[in-house]
Amino acid sequence: MQNDSIQKTIFVAVALCLVCSFFVSLAAVSLDDIQRENKRLDMIKNILVAGGLYDPTVDVQAVYENRVVPLLIELDTGQILNPEDYGMSVGTYDLKKMASDPAFGRAVDPGEDIANIRNRPKYIFVYQVMEGDKLQRVILPIYGYGLWSTLYGFVSLDSDLQSIRGIAFYEHGETPGLGGEVDNDRWKALWPGKRAFDDAGNVALSVIKGQVDPKSAKAPYQVDGLSGATITTRGLHNMITYWLGEKGYGAFLKTLKQGGVRG
Repeated sequence: MQNDSIQKTIFVAVALCLVCSFFVSLAAVSLDDIQRENKRLDMIKNILVAGGLYDPTVDVQAVYENRVVPLLIELDTGQILNPEDYGMSVGTYDLKKMASDPAFGRAVDPGEDIANIRNRPKYIFVYQVMEGDKLQRVILPIYGYGLWSTLYGFVSLDSDLQSIRGIAFYEHGETPGLGGEVDNDRWKALWPGKRAFDDAGNVALSVIKGQVDPKSAKAPYQVDGLSGATITTRGLHNMITYWLGEKGYGAFLKTLKQGGVRG
């Protein structure tokens, strides 16, 4: 075969592609466990951020194990379930798969789907922060559609089940500098202390367009919207309204308020 022949060129190109493919596949397989572990730790970090427990100088796994109690609940009833009875564990639970699985999820009525989630799981893990036998706060998974993507995160309530303790998002595809500002610590710092419900128990928290007027009577129930990201802001508002409402965690929160759940 001549050095400058077409056949030799093709042979070298194919061989090079095969060798590169082999090493890429090898790297992907060898890094798979590391990637899964990093994803798990990032999830734990965001649970702690939402719950006001995150400290970058402390081992997040240790804080999670010492302070956080995961509970599997049935969304429609608020009932606490034994995960083993459903073949589930908090370490392997995948919210996306559960929501789309006909056995473990269900479609959301379009007339009720203000968060534009389409499907939701029948069963979901929530997280209690305990101090001895006393509930300090509860951390709730939330998700809903923004401008370009579905945002996945957590929101937490203090022990009064009225005040917001924090919020965090671990996955989204919103525009950096606009809707992507959900990751901005300054924006997340606006949430603690906001009131989630009015005196009648209805969801009153609102993510508004623009900035909150601190002199307004509504200020305790309002959070600044994201500048230049009107649609993402509206999506955040709808997400909070849905998940804190009767179609979301309403039944579970009612159980908590009645003192029916403790770790």
